[in-house]
Amino acid sequence: MEEDQELERKTSGLKTSMAEDERKTALEMAQAVGTDRHLEFCGYTETHPSESKINLCIQTRGTLPAVESIRRGLKELRNICQPMLDRFEASIKDYKNQRVSRNEFTF
Repeated sequence: MEEDQELERKTSGLKTSMAEDERKTALEMAQAVGTDRHLEFCGYTETHPSESKINLCIQTRGTLPAVESIRRGLKELRNICQPMLDRFEASIKDYKNQRVSRNEFTF
């Protein structure tokens, strides 16, 4: 078991499925992973429309494991999305505070 996990960490190619995933997330994920300079190939395919999963294929150059490339891509995606989420939540809070100060009904 540990040997399999160690081999997976060292593998330069990786094919995996992401279940319960929206189709739009696949493109964002592939683009975020695709920014890694150690990447040789990154692509995804959508399975049958009745299934809610995508297949992600990654091939890296040199000694960088494909799993590490996914980790970097996920961090990059989080770095992009987190500021937008923070601004959105701050705007909702400001809106609610304005309504309270005007004695309007808040949701």
